[in-house]
Amino acid sequence: MPTTPSTPISWRAHILILVAGCAIAMLAFGPRSATGMFLLPMTGEFGWGRDVFSLAIAIQNIVWGATQPFAGAVADRFGVVRVMWMGAVLYALALVLMAYSSTPGFLHLSAGVLFGFGLAGCSFNVVIAAFGKLLPPEWRTLSFGAGTAAGSFGQFLYPPLASGLIAEIGWQQTLMVFGAAMLLILPLSLALATRGAAAAASGPARDQSIAEALGEAFRHRSYVLLVTGFFTCGFQLGFVTVHLPAYLADIGLTAAIGGWTLAVIGLFNIVGSLTSGALSARVPMRYLLAIIYFGRALAIAVFILLPPSPVLAIGFGMVIGFLWLSTVPPTSGIVLLMFGTRYFAMLFGFVFFSHQVGGFLGVFLGGYLFESTGSYLTVWWLSVALGIASAVINLPIKERPVVRAAQASA
Repeated sequence: MPTTPSTPISWRAHILILVAGCAIAMLAFGPRSATGMFLLPMTGEFGWGRDVFSLAIAIQNIVWGATQPFAGAVADRFGVVRVMWMGAVLYALALVLMAYSSTPGFLHLSAGVLFGFGLAGCSFNVVIAAFGKLLPPEWRTLSFGAGTAAGSFGQFLYPPLASGLIAEIGWQQTLMVFGAAMLLILPLSLALATRGAAAAASGPARDQSIAEALGEAFRHRSYVLLVTGFFTCGFQLGFVTVHLPAYLADIGLTAAIGGWTLAVIGLFNIVGSLTSGALSARVPMRYLLAIIYFGRALAIAVFILLPPSPVLAIGFGMVIGFLWLSTVPPTSGIVLLMFGTRYFAMLFGFVFFSHQVGGFLGVFLGGYLFESTGSYLTVWWLSVALGIASAVINLPIKERPVVRAAQASA
C-alpha cells in the first residue's frame, strides 16, 4: 500500500522519494531550459522571424500554466503517478514532433501546446506536491529546495549539452535524444506513488470540496498577493531562458557563451534553491521573496547598463542563477502553511498559472518587440520594474494557517 504522511516510514524511504523526485525534476526541466538554444538554428533554417519561435514558447508557457491546476487536482484526487506518466509521454512526443516542425503552425502545436501539456504533468510542480504529501513536515521546505535545485541541475546540464549535440549531430537529432530521455520518468515516478486524496489528509481542513478550497483561497488576501507577485518570476525567467542566447549573440558574444551563461544560471540556481529552502524554515518567507525580487531587478539593471563582455555575461548568470528559482521554496511553503496538504498541488498550480502568464508575456513580448524595434531593451527594463513591484507586493503577506469558522468557535 502506498505510504502516507500518517504512516511511519524509514529515513531510507524518505531518501528514495527525494532522489526519485529530484531525478524527475532534472529530466523534466532540462529540455525546457534549453529551448533558447534552438531559436537561431530553427529560425535560420526555415527563414522565420524570432517572433514565430517566441510565440511557440509563449504558448508552451500559457498551456503549462493553464493546465497545471488541473494536473494538480488530478494528482490530489488520484495520485501523482498517472499524471506523471501522461505528462512524460506527451513531453517526449512534443520533442520528437518539434524536430519535424517545418511550419509555424506545427511548431506552435509541438513546442507550444503538447510541450505545455507534458510539462504540466511531470515538472517540478508535481514533484513538490508529492514531497509535500509524502515527506514529514521537518523535511518539506528543504525538500522543496532540493526538488527545485534538481530542476536547476537540469538547466545547468542541458544548454551546453544541447549546444554540443547541435554542433555534432544537428538540432533535429538533438531533440530526438531529449525526447527519448523523457521516458526515464516513467519508472522513476513509481517511487512517488500516493493515494491521492487519502494521502493528503493533513492541514487545516480535510473535508473541503474543490470548489470550497478554491473559494477560500481566492478570498484570502495573502494568497492573492502571492499569486500576483509570482507573475514577475515567470516573466523574467521566460524572457531570459528563450532570448538571452540571442541577445548575447546580438551584442557580439558567441553561441557558446550563451549556452554557458544558461548553464551557469542552472548551476548557481542549485545553490540558490537549496539556500532558499533552508532559509524558508528559519526566516519570514515574505521577506525572503521581497529580497529575491529586488535582487533580480538590481542584477538585470547592472547587466544591461555595463559594457558587454563574456565576464559580464557569466557574472550575470551567476547572480541571476542564485535568484532564479529560489522563489519556489518560500512560495510553495506559504501555500502549504496557509492551506495544508489537502489541495496543495491544485492551489500551488494556480499560483504557478500566474507565473506562466508572466512567462507567456515575457517570451512573446521579447520576440514581438525585437521584431518591432530591433532591440530587447524595453523588455529588460520592464523586467526591472516588475521585480521592484513584486518585492513590494510580497511584504504584506501574512504567514499563518487560515482560520475557519469551526476552528474559531472551538
